[in-house]
Amino acid sequence: MTSASPTGPTPPVNAEIFEHLRDILAGKLHIAPEHITVDATHEDIELDSLALVELSLVLEKELGVRVSDDELARTPTVAGIVHLIEERSASAHAGK
Repeated sequence: MTSASPTGPTPPVNAEIFEHLRDILAGKLHIAPEHITVDATHEDIELDSLALVELSLVLEKELGVRVSDDELARTPTVAGIVHLIEERSASAHAGK
């Protein structure tokens, strides 16, 4: 018998955004790329509050997406961060 994840199955993520996020996490925040999976939590990849602030700044600078460190802190997995970026990107493009 397998146990289900407490949050349910991970919804599919935008592969392009995931790859870009993984590049940012590995390149700018020095997280081992092999640890960055869609199911990885902040604890799994050692994203502390300072790293979340830095990630927030890098996302705005590199992707033009505003996501606060508080929002990132409330998003428990890499998949959640990808969905948040995707949502903000769509909102930004809809406003143009």
